[in-house]
Amino acid sequence: MNRSASMNGILLVAAREIRQILKMKSFWLTLLILPVAFALGPIFTETLNDDEPTRVAVVDRSGGGAAEALEARFAMEDTQWLLRDLSRYVQRYDLESAEPEAPWAQFDRWYTGADIAAFEAAGGLDAALAKIEAVRPEGVPEFEADAPDYAFAPAPAALASAQGDAFGDEARALFDADDDTAPEIVVLIGETYPEDPRIQLFSADQPRGSFVSTMQEVLTVDLRARLLAAQGVSPAEAAAVQSAAPVIAVDTPPPGGGARETLLVRSIVPLALAYILMMSLMLSGSWMLQGSVEERSNKLLESLLACIRPEDLMYGKLLGSLTVGLLMILVWGACAGVAAYATQGAIADLIRPALEPVSSPGIIAAILFFFIAGYILISALFVAIGAMVDSMSEAQGYLMPVLLLILLPITFLIQAILAGNSGWMVQVLTWVPLWTPFTVMARLGMGIEWWEMVGSGILLAVTIVLELVLIGRLFRASLLSTGQKPSLKKIVERFRGTPA
Repeated sequence: MNRSASMNGILLVAAREIRQILKMKSFWLTLLILPVAFALGPIFTETLNDDEPTRVAVVDRSGGGAAEALEARFAMEDTQWLLRDLSRYVQRYDLESAEPEAPWAQFDRWYTGADIAAFEAAGGLDAALAKIEAVRPEGVPEFEADAPDYAFAPAPAALASAQGDAFGDEARALFDADDDTAPEIVVLIGETYPEDPRIQLFSADQPRGSFVSTMQEVLTVDLRARLLAAQGVSPAEAAAVQSAAPVIAVDTPPPGGGARETLLVRSIVPLALAYILMMSLMLSGSWMLQGSVEERSNKLLESLLACIRPEDLMYGKLLGSLTVGLLMILVWGACAGVAAYATQGAIADLIRPALEPVSSPGIIAAILFFFIAGYILISALFVAIGAMVDSMSEAQGYLMPVLLLILLPITFLIQAILAGNSGWMVQVLTWVPLWTPFTVMARLGMGIEWWEMVGSGILLAVTIVLELVLIGRLFRASLLSTGQKPSLKKIVERFRGTPA
Protein backbone atom coordinates (compact mmCIF):
# COMPACT_ATOMS: atom_id res chain seq x y z
CA MET A 1 0.00 0.00 0.00
CA ASN A 2 1.53 3.37 -1.03
CA ARG A 3 1.91 6.36 1.24
CA SER A 4 -1.00 8.27 -0.32
CA ALA A 5 -3.41 5.38 0.21
CA SER A 6 -2.14 4.95 3.74
CA MET A 7 -2.75 8.64 4.52
CA ASN A 8 -6.22 8.47 2.99
CA GLY A 9 -7.00 5.49 5.21
CA ILE A 10 -5.80 7.34 8.31
CA LEU A 11 -7.92 10.37 7.46
CA LEU A 12 -10.99 8.24 6.79
CA VAL A 13 -10.63 6.48 10.15
CA ALA A 14 -10.08 9.84 11.89
CA ALA A 15 -13.18 11.33 10.23
CA ARG A 16 -15.24 8.28 11.24
CA GLU A 17 -13.92 8.54 14.80
CA ILE A 18 -14.82 12.22 14.98
CA ARG A 19 -18.34 11.62 13.63
CA GLN A 20 -18.86 8.80 16.08
CA ILE A 21 -17.88 10.98 19.05
CA LEU A 22 -19.88 13.98 17.85
CA LYS A 23 -23.02 11.83 17.82
CA MET A 24 -22.68 11.18 21.56
CA LYS A 25 -24.87 13.29 23.84
CA SER A 26 -22.21 13.10 26.54
CA PHE A 27 -19.78 14.96 24.24
CA TRP A 28 -22.11 17.92 23.80
CA LEU A 29 -23.00 18.01 27.48
CA THR A 30 -19.32 18.03 28.37
CA LEU A 31 -18.55 20.69 25.75
CA LEU A 32 -21.22 23.00 27.20
CA ILE A 33 -20.14 22.64 30.82
CA LEU A 34 -17.53 25.40 30.74
CA PRO A 35 -19.60 27.99 28.82
CA VAL A 36 -22.50 27.40 31.18
CA ALA A 37 -20.15 27.72 34.16
CA PHE A 38 -18.82 31.06 32.86
CA ALA A 39 -22.37 32.30 32.28
CA LEU A 40 -23.84 31.16 35.58
CA GLY A 41 -20.77 31.64 37.79
CA PRO A 42 -21.31 35.35 38.53
CA ILE A 43 -25.03 34.76 39.06
CA PHE A 44 -24.46 31.97 41.57
CA THR A 45 -21.70 33.97 43.26
CA GLU A 46 -24.03 36.90 43.84
CA THR A 47 -26.81 34.56 44.97
CA LEU A 48 -24.68 32.62 47.44
CA ASN A 49 -22.89 35.63 48.92
CA ASP A 50 -24.37 36.66 52.26
CA ASP A 51 -24.23 40.45 51.97
CA GLU A 52 -26.78 41.10 54.69
CA PRO A 53 -25.20 42.80 57.73
CA THR A 54 -25.63 41.24 61.15
CA ARG A 55 -28.28 43.16 63.08
CA VAL A 56 -27.16 44.42 66.52
CA ALA A 57 -29.16 46.01 69.34
CA VAL A 58 -27.46 47.61 72.37
CA VAL A 59 -29.43 48.25 75.59
CA ASP A 60 -27.47 50.68 77.77
CA ARG A 61 -29.06 51.12 81.19
CA SER A 62 -26.01 52.82 82.72
CA GLY A 63 -26.91 56.23 81.32
CA GLY A 64 -23.61 56.60 79.44
CA GLY A 65 -22.73 56.75 75.81
CA ALA A 66 -21.49 53.18 75.35
CA ALA A 67 -24.13 52.32 72.75
CA GLU A 68 -23.22 55.33 70.61
CA ALA A 69 -19.49 54.58 71.03
CA LEU A 70 -19.99 50.99 69.85
CA GLU A 71 -21.96 52.05 66.79
CA ALA A 72 -19.43 54.76 65.93
CA ARG A 73 -16.51 52.35 66.25
CA PHE A 74 -17.98 49.72 63.94
CA ALA A 75 -18.98 52.43 61.45
CA MET A 76 -15.38 53.71 61.52
CA GLU A 77 -14.02 50.21 60.83
CA ASP A 78 -16.45 49.78 57.92
CA THR A 79 -15.23 53.09 56.48
CA GLN A 80 -11.60 52.03 56.97
CA TRP A 81 -12.16 48.88 54.91
CA LEU A 82 -14.17 50.86 52.37
CA LEU A 83 -11.25 53.27 51.94
CA ARG A 84 -8.80 50.39 51.63
CA ASP A 85 -10.93 48.66 48.95
CA LEU A 86 -11.50 51.92 47.10
CA SER A 87 -7.78 52.78 47.13
CA ARG A 88 -6.90 49.31 45.81
CA TYR A 89 -9.45 49.80 43.03
CA VAL A 90 -8.01 53.22 42.18
CA GLN A 91 -4.47 51.81 42.22
CA ARG A 92 -5.35 48.80 40.07
CA TYR A 93 -6.86 50.94 37.30
CA ASP A 94 -4.59 54.05 37.64
CA LEU A 95 -7.40 56.42 38.58
CA GLU A 96 -5.40 58.60 41.01
CA SER A 97 -5.88 61.63 38.77
CA ALA A 98 -9.50 61.86 39.94
CA GLU A 99 -8.27 63.61 43.11
CA PRO A 100 -4.58 62.98 43.94
CA GLU A 101 -4.83 64.42 47.47
CA ALA A 102 -7.87 62.37 48.52
CA PRO A 103 -7.29 59.63 51.13
CA TRP A 104 -8.51 56.96 48.70
CA ALA A 105 -5.83 58.02 46.16
CA GLN A 106 -3.01 57.36 48.65
CA PHE A 107 -1.86 53.79 49.20
CA ASP A 108 0.94 53.90 51.77
CA ARG A 109 -1.06 54.21 54.96
CA TRP A 110 -3.52 52.62 57.31
CA TYR A 111 -6.42 55.04 57.38
CA THR A 112 -6.85 56.95 60.63
CA GLY A 113 -9.79 58.75 62.17
CA ALA A 114 -8.60 61.98 60.54
CA ASP A 115 -8.60 60.31 57.11
CA ILE A 116 -12.10 58.99 57.70
CA ALA A 117 -13.32 62.41 58.86
CA ALA A 118 -11.82 64.04 55.75
CA PHE A 119 -13.39 61.39 53.53
CA GLU A 120 -16.83 61.89 55.05
CA ALA A 121 -16.52 65.68 55.07
CA ALA A 122 -15.78 65.57 51.33
CA GLY A 123 -19.05 63.75 50.68
CA GLY A 124 -18.11 60.15 51.38
CA LEU A 125 -18.34 57.36 48.82
CA ASP A 126 -20.85 59.07 46.52
CA ALA A 127 -18.61 62.10 46.06
CA ALA A 128 -15.53 59.92 45.51
CA LEU A 129 -17.28 57.80 42.89
CA ALA A 130 -18.49 60.90 41.07
CA LYS A 131 -14.89 62.14 40.75
CA ILE A 132 -13.65 58.70 39.70
CA GLU A 133 -16.38 58.43 37.09
CA ALA A 134 -15.05 61.55 35.39
CA VAL A 135 -11.71 59.85 34.66
CA ARG A 136 -12.73 56.18 34.46
CA PRO A 137 -11.82 54.81 31.00
CA GLU A 138 -14.26 52.73 29.03
CA GLY A 139 -13.92 49.07 29.91
CA VAL A 140 -12.92 49.63 33.54
CA PRO A 141 -15.58 48.13 35.82
CA GLU A 142 -17.41 50.28 38.32
CA PHE A 143 -16.42 50.07 41.98
CA GLU A 144 -18.75 47.94 44.08
CA ALA A 145 -18.62 48.52 47.82
CA ASP A 146 -19.12 45.62 50.21
CA ALA A 147 -22.03 45.75 52.61
CA PRO A 148 -21.15 46.63 56.23
CA ASP A 149 -20.63 43.74 58.59
CA TYR A 150 -23.01 45.06 61.25
CA ALA A 151 -26.15 47.21 61.35
CA PHE A 152 -27.14 48.81 64.65
CA ALA A 153 -30.79 49.45 65.43
CA PRO A 154 -32.78 50.38 68.56
CA ALA A 155 -33.90 47.43 70.68
CA PRO A 156 -37.59 46.50 70.47
CA ALA A 157 -39.66 47.98 73.29
CA ALA A 158 -40.44 44.57 74.82
CA LEU A 159 -36.73 43.77 75.00
CA ALA A 160 -35.67 47.16 76.32
CA SER A 161 -38.19 46.96 79.18
CA ALA A 162 -37.49 43.34 80.18
CA GLN A 163 -35.80 42.81 83.55
CA GLY A 164 -33.67 40.03 85.04
CA ASP A 165 -33.97 36.60 83.44
CA ALA A 166 -36.87 37.85 81.33
CA PHE A 167 -34.39 39.89 79.30
CA GLY A 168 -32.55 36.76 78.14
CA ASP A 169 -35.83 35.00 77.42
CA GLU A 170 -37.04 37.93 75.33
CA ALA A 171 -33.74 38.06 73.40
CA ARG A 172 -33.91 34.34 72.62
CA ALA A 173 -37.52 34.70 71.52
CA LEU A 174 -36.45 37.36 69.05
CA PHE A 175 -33.73 35.05 67.70
CA ASP A 176 -36.28 32.29 67.15
CA ALA A 177 -38.84 34.57 65.55
CA ASP A 178 -39.21 34.56 61.77
CA ASP A 179 -38.51 38.28 61.49
CA ASP A 180 -35.90 39.74 59.15
CA THR A 181 -35.73 42.92 61.23
CA ALA A 182 -35.16 41.29 64.61
CA PRO A 183 -31.67 41.68 66.14
CA GLU A 184 -29.22 38.79 65.84
CA ILE A 185 -26.92 40.11 68.58
CA VAL A 186 -28.08 41.83 71.75
CA VAL A 187 -25.69 43.61 74.13
CA LEU A 188 -26.88 44.55 77.64
CA ILE A 189 -25.03 47.12 79.75
CA GLY A 190 -26.43 46.99 83.27
CA GLU A 191 -27.61 49.82 85.52
CA THR A 192 -24.68 49.34 87.94
CA TYR A 193 -22.04 49.67 85.23
CA PRO A 194 -19.14 50.55 85.71
CA GLU A 195 -19.23 49.48 89.39
CA ASP A 196 -20.26 46.06 88.08
CA PRO A 197 -18.28 45.88 84.80
CA ARG A 198 -20.00 42.75 83.49
CA ILE A 199 -21.51 43.07 80.00
CA GLN A 200 -24.03 40.51 78.76
CA LEU A 201 -24.02 39.45 75.11
CA PHE A 202 -26.81 37.34 73.61
CA SER A 203 -26.36 35.97 70.08
CA ALA A 204 -28.42 33.87 67.71
CA ASP A 205 -25.22 32.23 66.47
CA GLN A 206 -21.64 32.03 67.62
CA PRO A 207 -20.45 35.66 67.46
CA ARG A 208 -17.34 36.49 65.49
CA GLY A 209 -14.18 36.90 67.50
CA SER A 210 -13.58 40.26 65.80
CA PHE A 211 -16.94 41.55 67.06
CA VAL A 212 -16.27 40.50 70.64
CA SER A 213 -12.72 41.90 70.65
CA THR A 214 -13.82 45.24 69.16
CA MET A 215 -16.72 45.51 71.60
CA GLN A 216 -14.36 44.74 74.48
CA GLU A 217 -11.88 47.38 73.29
CA VAL A 218 -14.57 50.08 72.97
CA LEU A 219 -16.12 49.32 76.34
CA THR A 220 -12.67 49.19 77.96
CA VAL A 221 -11.98 52.71 76.72
CA ASP A 222 -15.40 53.81 78.02
CA LEU A 223 -14.81 52.12 81.37
CA ARG A 224 -11.40 53.75 81.81
CA ALA A 225 -12.82 57.15 80.89
CA ARG A 226 -15.49 56.79 83.60
CA LEU A 227 -12.92 55.70 86.16
CA LEU A 228 -10.64 58.62 85.25
CA ALA A 229 -13.60 60.99 85.53
CA ALA A 230 -14.26 59.60 89.01
CA GLN A 231 -10.65 60.56 89.88
CA GLY A 232 -11.20 64.16 88.77
CA VAL A 233 -9.83 63.91 85.23
CA SER A 234 -12.00 65.79 82.78
CA PRO A 235 -13.72 63.82 79.98
CA ALA A 236 -11.79 65.81 77.36
CA GLU A 237 -8.42 65.01 78.95
CA ALA A 238 -9.38 61.34 79.36
CA ALA A 239 -10.45 61.12 75.73
CA ALA A 240 -7.22 62.80 74.56
CA VAL A 241 -5.06 60.36 76.51
CA GLN A 242 -6.89 57.28 75.29
CA SER A 243 -7.17 58.38 71.67
CA ALA A 244 -3.44 59.01 71.27
CA ALA A 245 -2.14 56.57 68.67
CA PRO A 246 0.71 56.37 66.16
CA VAL A 247 0.15 56.89 62.44
CA ILE A 248 1.06 53.59 60.75
CA ALA A 249 2.42 53.62 57.21
CA VAL A 250 1.54 50.43 55.34
CA ASP A 251 3.68 49.35 52.38
CA THR A 252 2.00 46.63 50.32
CA PRO A 253 2.42 45.55 46.69
CA PRO A 254 -0.14 46.82 44.18
CA PRO A 255 -3.14 44.59 43.45
CA GLY A 256 -1.81 41.39 41.94
CA GLY A 257 1.76 42.39 42.82
CA GLY A 258 2.36 40.44 46.04
CA ALA A 259 4.57 37.39 45.76
CA ARG A 260 1.86 34.98 46.84
CA GLU A 261 -0.89 36.74 44.88
CA THR A 262 1.33 37.00 41.79
CA LEU A 263 2.15 33.30 41.91
CA LEU A 264 -1.51 32.36 42.16
CA VAL A 265 -2.55 34.66 39.32
CA ARG A 266 0.31 33.51 37.07
CA SER A 267 -0.50 29.86 37.79
CA ILE A 268 -4.21 30.06 36.96
CA VAL A 269 -3.93 29.48 33.20
CA PRO A 270 -1.06 26.93 33.34
CA LEU A 271 -2.85 24.89 35.98
CA ALA A 272 -6.10 25.19 34.06
CA LEU A 273 -4.33 23.92 30.92
CA ALA A 274 -2.92 20.93 32.77
CA TYR A 275 -6.33 20.19 34.29
CA ILE A 276 -8.15 20.62 30.97
CA LEU A 277 -5.62 18.33 29.26
CA MET A 278 -6.26 15.72 31.90
CA MET A 279 -10.05 16.01 31.72
CA SER A 280 -10.25 16.11 27.92
CA LEU A 281 -7.95 13.08 27.73
CA MET A 282 -10.10 11.13 30.13
CA LEU A 283 -13.27 12.03 28.24
CA SER A 284 -12.10 11.61 24.65
CA GLY A 285 -10.13 8.49 25.62
CA SER A 286 -13.21 6.90 27.14
CA TRP A 287 -15.26 7.78 24.05
CA MET A 288 -12.61 6.29 21.78
CA LEU A 289 -12.43 3.19 23.97
CA GLN A 290 -16.19 2.80 23.82
CA GLY A 291 -16.09 3.05 20.02
CA SER A 292 -13.33 0.44 19.78
CA VAL A 293 -15.30 -2.00 21.94
CA GLU A 294 -18.40 -1.49 19.78
CA GLU A 295 -16.36 -2.16 16.64
CA ARG A 296 -15.12 -5.46 18.05
CA SER A 297 -18.56 -6.51 19.28
CA ASN A 298 -20.25 -5.61 15.96
CA LYS A 299 -17.61 -7.42 13.91
CA LEU A 300 -16.68 -4.19 12.09
CA LEU A 301 -12.96 -4.71 12.54
CA GLU A 302 -12.78 -7.41 9.88
CA SER A 303 -14.32 -5.02 7.34
CA LEU A 304 -11.98 -2.19 8.32
CA LEU A 305 -8.87 -4.35 8.19
CA ALA A 306 -9.82 -5.53 4.72
CA CYS A 307 -9.35 -1.96 3.52
CA ILE A 308 -6.52 -0.51 5.66
CA ARG A 309 -3.50 -1.63 7.65
CA PRO A 310 -3.77 -2.07 11.44
CA GLU A 311 -1.22 0.71 11.93
CA ASP A 312 -3.32 3.10 9.84
CA LEU A 313 -6.37 2.21 11.92
CA MET A 314 -4.45 3.02 15.10
CA TYR A 315 -3.08 6.32 13.76
CA GLY A 316 -6.53 7.28 12.51
CA LYS A 317 -8.03 6.70 15.94
CA LEU A 318 -5.29 8.77 17.56
CA LEU A 319 -5.79 11.59 15.05
CA GLY A 320 -9.55 11.53 15.58
CA SER A 321 -9.17 11.63 19.35
CA LEU A 322 -6.64 14.47 19.12
CA THR A 323 -8.95 16.47 16.84
CA VAL A 324 -11.88 16.09 19.23
CA GLY A 325 -9.70 17.12 22.15
CA LEU A 326 -8.41 20.20 20.33
CA LEU A 327 -11.98 21.10 19.37
CA MET A 328 -12.98 21.02 23.02
CA ILE A 329 -10.00 23.17 23.98
CA LEU A 330 -10.74 25.70 21.23
CA VAL A 331 -14.36 26.06 22.36
CA TRP A 332 -13.40 26.36 26.01
CA GLY A 333 -10.57 28.77 25.18
CA ALA A 334 -12.93 30.94 23.14
CA CYS A 335 -15.34 31.03 26.09
CA ALA A 336 -12.51 32.06 28.41
CA GLY A 337 -11.48 34.78 25.92
CA VAL A 338 -15.00 36.14 25.77
CA ALA A 339 -15.23 36.09 29.57
CA ALA A 340 -11.90 37.94 29.82
CA TYR A 341 -12.22 40.61 27.15
CA ALA A 342 -15.90 40.94 26.25
CA THR A 343 -17.32 41.07 29.78
CA GLN A 344 -16.70 42.92 33.02
CA GLY A 345 -16.59 41.62 36.55
CA ALA A 346 -14.58 39.39 38.87
CA ILE A 347 -14.02 36.62 36.30
CA ALA A 348 -12.70 39.06 33.69
CA ASP A 349 -10.44 40.75 36.25
CA LEU A 350 -9.05 37.34 37.17
CA ILE A 351 -8.49 35.97 33.66
CA ARG A 352 -6.86 39.03 32.06
CA PRO A 353 -3.71 39.16 34.23
CA ALA A 354 -3.59 35.37 34.30
CA LEU A 355 -3.12 35.27 30.50
CA GLU A 356 0.05 37.40 30.60
CA PRO A 357 2.51 34.59 31.54
CA VAL A 358 1.37 32.45 28.59
CA SER A 359 1.08 35.13 25.90
CA SER A 360 4.61 35.02 24.40
CA PRO A 361 5.12 33.07 21.14
CA GLY A 362 7.67 30.72 22.74
CA ILE A 363 5.35 29.80 25.58
CA ILE A 364 2.42 29.32 23.19
CA ALA A 365 4.56 26.99 21.06
CA ALA A 366 5.59 25.03 24.18
CA ILE A 367 1.98 24.72 25.28
CA LEU A 368 0.94 23.40 21.87
CA PHE A 369 3.81 20.90 21.78
CA PHE A 370 3.24 19.50 25.25
CA PHE A 371 -0.51 19.48 24.82
CA ILE A 372 -0.39 17.51 21.56
CA ALA A 373 2.39 15.25 22.84
CA GLY A 374 0.45 14.53 26.01
CA TYR A 375 -2.65 13.76 24.01
CA ILE A 376 -0.82 11.28 21.78
CA LEU A 377 1.00 9.69 24.72
CA ILE A 378 -2.12 9.01 26.81
CA SER A 379 -4.52 8.33 23.92
CA ALA A 380 -2.22 5.57 22.70
CA LEU A 381 -2.78 3.79 26.02
CA PHE A 382 -6.55 3.93 25.48
CA VAL A 383 -6.06 2.58 21.95
CA ALA A 384 -4.05 -0.34 23.34
CA ILE A 385 -6.73 -1.12 25.92
CA GLY A 386 -9.46 -0.96 23.27
CA ALA A 387 -7.56 -3.46 21.10
CA MET A 388 -7.29 -6.03 23.92
CA VAL A 389 -10.85 -6.09 25.30
CA ASP A 390 -14.23 -7.22 24.02
CA SER A 391 -16.51 -5.30 26.45
CA MET A 392 -16.51 -2.14 28.56
CA SER A 393 -16.68 -4.19 31.75
CA GLU A 394 -13.47 -5.95 30.71
CA ALA A 395 -11.91 -2.61 29.80
CA GLN A 396 -12.47 -1.32 33.33
CA GLY A 397 -9.92 -3.82 34.61
CA TYR A 398 -7.23 -2.08 32.55
CA LEU A 399 -8.66 1.44 32.65
CA MET A 400 -8.82 2.06 36.40
CA PRO A 401 -5.12 1.36 37.13
CA VAL A 402 -4.12 3.60 34.21
CA LEU A 403 -6.36 6.44 35.41
CA LEU A 404 -5.10 6.19 38.98
CA LEU A 405 -1.51 6.13 37.75
CA ILE A 406 -2.12 9.37 35.88
CA LEU A 407 -4.45 11.22 38.26
CA LEU A 408 -2.90 10.72 41.70
CA PRO A 409 0.48 12.35 40.98
CA ILE A 410 -1.27 15.20 39.14
CA THR A 411 -3.39 15.88 42.22
CA PHE A 412 -0.24 16.23 44.33
CA LEU A 413 1.36 18.33 41.58
CA ILE A 414 -1.48 20.88 41.57
CA GLN A 415 -1.32 21.19 45.36
CA ALA A 416 2.46 21.70 45.21
CA ILE A 417 2.16 24.41 42.53
CA LEU A 418 -0.52 26.28 44.48
CA ALA A 419 1.71 26.15 47.57
CA GLY A 420 4.62 27.57 45.54
CA ASN A 421 6.61 24.39 46.10
CA SER A 422 8.98 23.27 43.33
CA GLY A 423 10.65 20.54 45.40
CA TRP A 424 11.93 17.15 44.43
CA MET A 425 8.52 15.69 43.60
CA VAL A 426 7.80 18.40 41.01
CA GLN A 427 11.30 17.92 39.56
CA VAL A 428 10.82 14.15 39.28
CA LEU A 429 7.40 14.48 37.62
CA THR A 430 8.93 16.86 35.07
CA TRP A 431 11.24 14.10 33.80
CA VAL A 432 8.82 11.16 33.88
CA PRO A 433 7.27 11.15 30.35
CA LEU A 434 3.85 9.98 31.54
CA TRP A 435 3.48 13.15 33.64
CA THR A 436 5.80 15.51 31.73
CA PRO A 437 3.04 17.32 29.73
CA PHE A 438 0.98 18.07 32.84
CA THR A 439 3.98 19.10 34.95
CA VAL A 440 5.63 21.37 32.40
CA MET A 441 2.38 23.21 31.63
CA ALA A 442 1.58 23.55 35.34
CA ARG A 443 5.06 25.00 36.01
CA LEU A 444 4.83 27.70 33.34
CA GLY A 445 3.26 30.10 35.85
CA MET A 446 5.87 29.68 38.60
CA GLY A 447 8.77 29.52 36.15
CA ILE A 448 10.70 26.65 34.57
CA GLU A 449 14.24 26.69 33.19
CA TRP A 450 14.46 26.51 29.40
CA TRP A 451 16.82 23.55 29.52
CA GLU A 452 14.30 21.62 31.62
CA MET A 453 11.56 22.36 29.12
CA VAL A 454 13.70 21.39 26.11
CA GLY A 455 15.23 18.32 27.77
CA SER A 456 11.93 16.94 29.06
CA GLY A 457 10.35 17.68 25.66
CA ILE A 458 13.02 15.67 23.82
CA LEU A 459 12.64 12.79 26.28
CA LEU A 460 8.86 12.93 25.82
CA ALA A 461 9.15 12.86 22.02
CA VAL A 462 11.50 9.84 22.11
CA THR A 463 9.14 8.08 24.50
CA ILE A 464 6.17 8.67 22.17
CA VAL A 465 8.07 7.19 19.22
CA LEU A 466 8.95 4.08 21.21
CA GLU A 467 5.41 3.88 22.59
CA LEU A 468 3.85 4.01 19.12
CA VAL A 469 6.17 1.24 17.91
CA LEU A 470 5.36 -1.02 20.86
CA ILE A 471 1.65 -0.28 20.95
CA GLY A 472 1.51 -0.68 17.17
CA ARG A 473 2.77 -4.24 17.60
CA LEU A 474 0.29 -4.86 20.42
CA PHE A 475 -2.54 -3.31 18.41
CA ARG A 476 -1.81 -5.42 15.32
CA ALA A 477 -1.54 -8.68 17.30
CA SER A 478 -4.61 -8.01 19.46
CA LEU A 479 -7.12 -6.86 16.85
CA LEU A 480 -8.35 -10.25 15.69
CA SER A 481 -7.84 -12.08 18.99
CA THR A 482 -11.53 -11.76 19.85
CA GLY A 483 -12.67 -13.66 22.92
CA GLN A 484 -9.13 -14.23 24.17
CA LYS A 485 -8.23 -12.35 27.32
CA PRO A 486 -4.46 -11.85 27.00
CA SER A 487 -2.23 -12.82 29.87
CA LEU A 488 0.73 -10.70 30.91
CA LYS A 489 3.03 -13.10 29.08
CA LYS A 490 1.06 -12.74 25.84
CA ILE A 491 1.02 -8.95 26.17
CA VAL A 492 4.83 -8.94 26.52
CA GLU A 493 5.15 -11.23 23.51
CA ARG A 494 2.96 -8.92 21.44
CA PHE A 495 5.09 -5.93 22.48
CA ARG A 496 8.14 -7.80 21.28
CA GLY A 497 6.43 -8.68 18.02
CA THR A 498 6.58 -12.39 18.77
CA PRO A 499 3.57 -14.38 17.44
CA ALA A 500 1.28 -15.17 20.39
